[in-house]
Amino acid sequence: MTPRCSGASVAARLVVGLSGLSIAFCLVSGIAAPASALDFTAEERRRILRHGPWPPPLRPDPSNRVSSKPAAIAFGRSLFFDPRLSVSGTVSCATCHQPDRAWTDGLPRSRGQRAVDRNAPGLFNLRFNRWFGWDGAQDTLWAQNLRPLLDGREMGLGPGGAARLVRSDRQLSCGYRRAFGAAPGTDDERIFVDLGKALAAFLETQVTARTPFDDFRDALAGGDAAGQARYPAAAKRGLRLFVGRGNCALCHFGPTFTNGEFADAGVPHFVDPGRVDPGRHGGIRKLRRSPYTLLGRFNDDAQRSTAAKTRYVRLRQSNFGEFRVPGLRNVALTAPYMHAGSLGTLADVVRHYSTIDEERLHAGGERILRRLDLSAREQADLVAFLETLTERKPRREAVKKSENGACR
Repeated sequence: MTPRCSGASVAARLVVGLSGLSIAFCLVSGIAAPASALDFTAEERRRILRHGPWPPPLRPDPSNRVSSKPAAIAFGRSLFFDPRLSVSGTVSCATCHQPDRAWTDGLPRSRGQRAVDRNAPGLFNLRFNRWFGWDGAQDTLWAQNLRPLLDGREMGLGPGGAARLVRSDRQLSCGYRRAFGAAPGTDDERIFVDLGKALAAFLETQVTARTPFDDFRDALAGGDAAGQARYPAAAKRGLRLFVGRGNCALCHFGPTFTNGEFADAGVPHFVDPGRVDPGRHGGIRKLRRSPYTLLGRFNDDAQRSTAAKTRYVRLRQSNFGEFRVPGLRNVALTAPYMHAGSLGTLADVVRHYSTIDEERLHAGGERILRRLDLSAREQADLVAFLETLTERKPRREAVKKSENGACR
């Protein structure tokens, strides 16, 4: 459910998308100090502190029996870079999610076997997500990993092909046995799902490091004046917009800078002439048809402790054209932005929402988008703040053909 802005002082409300990253703005008059002031009010401080500390505690996924297990992480890493998981033998997960490109490919719309409809998001902090994919058609990270293996435009190998490959290849069979404690059996679909779970174990390790914002946030919490002074003045002004007059945290709150849900970001969702991307509306329909959900036989958690979200999700017409609100950490590294890569830079995104044409918005559901009307300096300040949500030295994942150690 979309949070509501309240109070007589609300002048406008806005949801802004960045790399599918929908930044929500509620323009609130009278609550923020002038933009030139750098001392935050008590209310601004409270809102800033809600975005930490970082990193959050790491907990295994109860639906995945190999979550956080070293042997599964190693097996998943080797699978991620293996092009044999595609029907052509030329496309791997790393084709669209390249480590040296912040786990993206830099394209507006990615290309596997052929072009797809959406942008490849970075693979940061996935272990904290509630839903997966731009449309939320998957309710676990392991199920999300199966989607490209099923899609003929991406990898398209499917359960039968994946199972045959694992059984026939000595290294893969050994890696599977070390990760899951038994040799691959006769159930093709079980082996297929287990590959998704090993990939999830690997991707769960991709948690972003601390950022300049985190240092400032902690300095603010601890009353460290010297630490606060090291944070750039423009970023402070942008942060004031983010938590105050803009209230971007309507959708981007907490340490991960996301509410984990979906919003109409106000960008066109036509894929081709006459063909529309339905977004969350289509995702819920796919989720209901999928055998790979928390309600199905492949959930390793007998108590179904995390399945309530899937059991009670409801399809609404207002879901049409909504896309997932990802977190903003490392956002400066993941251009182009929006679900179909329609905006090239963070400055383009902020400018788009500063001058948004409200007539482009569909009428279904609660309309929360309004033109922000930021000045040129305010736009630059907001970009300066967003850039401080990026790691100083992003990790570069080493590409290795095998991580299976003892396998011979």
